Amino acid sequence: QVQLVESGGGLVQAGGSLRLSCAASGRTFSMGWFRQAPGKERGFVGGINWNGYSTSYADSVKGRFTISRDNAKNTVYLQMSSLKPEDTAVYYCAASKTYYTPRRESNQYDYWGQGTQVTVSS
Repeated sequence: QVQLVESGGGLVQAGGSLRLSCAASGRTFSMGWFRQAPGKERGFVGGINWNGYSTSYADSVKGRFTISRDNAKNTVYLQMSSLKPEDTAVYYCAASKTYYTPRRESNQYDYWGQGTQVTVSS
C-alpha cells in the first residue's frame, strides 16, 4: 500500500512558474500527474518511468512542463513554466506498482494523491 502526499499548489500569474511535489510512502514503478478543471474530465499531464529515464507529456503542456523524480526520496516533481489560465485545475499525483513505463490513462495507476489546486490568473 502506497500513500501519496502532494504539495506546491497555489496562485500564480499567467507566464509564471510553479513546482508541484509528490512524496510516496513506498517504492513505485511509473508515476504521473493528472489534472481536472471545472466541468471537465480528469486528463493526463505527464508521466515518468521507474528510473526517470523516460517521460511522456500531453500535447498541451509539451515544452512548458517537466516531470522528474528522485527515487532516493520516493518523490516526483512537476515543474510548470509559462503557465496559462487554461492550466487552472486540481492537479493529482498518481503512482503505479504494475507498470514500469509512463502511462496515460487513469485506470493504469494504483495510487492517487488528494489533489492540489493550481490557479493561473490572467
